Amino acid sequence: MSQVPKRFQKFVDDYPQVAKAYEELGDAVHTAGPLNEKTRALIKLAISTGARLEGAVHSHARKAIKAGCTAEEMRHVALLALPTIGLPSMMAALSWVDDIVENKK
Repeated sequence: MSQVPKRFQKFVDDYPQVAKAYEELGDAVHTAGPLNEKTRALIKLAISTGARLEGAVHSHARKAIKAGCTAEEMRHVALLALPTIGLPSMMAALSWVDDIVENKK
């Protein structure tokens, strides 16, 4: 599986206090409610898909795999976006999920 992107690592190196606060915020929101890790991972993937953020889809696909999500579940998230964001955007998201799924093999 891919490592942390170079740009994010540079951010962490250059701004360690901000990066720490960002990580703490992420931890806080993840534990603030009743959703389990796998469900949260799929939701974060869906949000990234809807926002058309390629890097975020890649990141959340990697995290979803770590949370126990299957390739089929992640692809289903992309497919569910079709009526809302349209075919071209859904196809892009599907390809971004596949970037990670295919790289894992």
